[in-house]
Amino acid sequence: MANDFVKTFVQMCNYLQEPCHVARFQNFCGVKGTFPVKTTKPESGQPEQDPAGLRKRVQQSSEVSVGNGATGDAAGQQANGTQGDNAAMPGGASDPDTARAKPLRRNSLTGDVGQEFLIHNKFLFYLFTFGTELGNEMFFIVFFPFVYWNIDALVSRRLIVVWAWNLFVGQSTKDMVRWSRPASPPVVKVEVFYNSEYSMPSTHAMTGTAIPFCLFMLTYGRWQYPFLFGFGVALSWSVLVCVSRVYMGMHSILEVITGFLYSLLILAFFHPILDKIDNFYMMGHYAPLVIIVSHVSLGLVAFSLDSWSTSRGDTAQALGTGAGAALATYVNYQLGLLVDPPLSSLPLTFPLISTSLVFLSLLRFLIGVAVLLVTRMIMKAVTIPFLCRLFGLPTDDVRQARQHMKVELPYRYIVYSVVGFSCVCVVPLLFRILNLA
Repeated sequence: MANDFVKTFVQMCNYLQEPCHVARFQNFCGVKGTFPVKTTKPESGQPEQDPAGLRKRVQQSSEVSVGNGATGDAAGQQANGTQGDNAAMPGGASDPDTARAKPLRRNSLTGDVGQEFLIHNKFLFYLFTFGTELGNEMFFIVFFPFVYWNIDALVSRRLIVVWAWNLFVGQSTKDMVRWSRPASPPVVKVEVFYNSEYSMPSTHAMTGTAIPFCLFMLTYGRWQYPFLFGFGVALSWSVLVCVSRVYMGMHSILEVITGFLYSLLILAFFHPILDKIDNFYMMGHYAPLVIIVSHVSLGLVAFSLDSWSTSRGDTAQALGTGAGAALATYVNYQLGLLVDPPLSSLPLTFPLISTSLVFLSLLRFLIGVAVLLVTRMIMKAVTIPFLCRLFGLPTDDVRQARQHMKVELPYRYIVYSVVGFSCVCVVPLLFRILNLA
């Protein structure tokens, strides 16, 4: 009985991993590839064999086809994004509902821009493009400060903890499992930015599930709103991110389901102890030492699992941000700058939306983001050349220099720990000085 169950489970997993299901879903949503003739057929569901794995592909020159089968020169002839001209149809006619498009961003490792494709449903294209951004690291780097400065600092602090650990566990699991992205063809690579990374599990699905559900669990009962509303928003956010990864051609159905379930498991572990972690960050005598040692150690573990890729940079970026925010939490508490609403005031009620409230929130957000961007720009301009000179590396090729762990790891930690610290400590202090708090 047990053997039959295991056999059926393995067969189901193999079935859900087949790229033909991704291709069929893309076709159903109106995404058409512009592939050259290939021997691999969508109906077979079998990718071409790649014994050397993903790293063999990403080490090739940027002239080699990426994802959709385009060479670097051919792919670079048009700008990224949706093209203004309509796609040519047979007989020289054109379909006003069809557009040619290209991936919005270059591949983060090779610089390739991917192959153009045809979009027959623009609404779904923009919907899933928005959905995939809801799981990107850059979205959360904007989302967390907005919540911290304008809504609830306690909730934002704890979300950052979950985000950092979630990304570390997910990216490290990718580097241990080492599954390549879905084969193309048959899959159309609507996105190529993360195409050089491993794919099991989907970290977009993980963060796009952990953050909204953690947000719901932290705010329900603390803020007054209906249960079904909060749960519905969290579920919709998660589903949109998960489905968008299949639409983008970045993950199989199995990888998305695994990411979804994996994040719920991580959230089930961390949510009961978030209060203890937050209190330790505020009041622990050895909190600064523990924060620095733990976050740097996790980064070293992540960087040692495999050769360089952007996943390592993303992990260090999240851990660096988490370390900076945690250190700022300690400093704020010690200086008496951290004032959370007393338990007697719970549950909190949302204020009435007014012109002055919207203006003040936007002003705080714009000033805060400007400070963070300037901080990041200055730290990046100083840190990378300094590290290159320190380790005797050329400074004329930043992309190549950052493929060395001794440059990328300290660069990410230094820059984003300062950004995280500025978000939680410096910017709120600036708001007090400007009477915007």
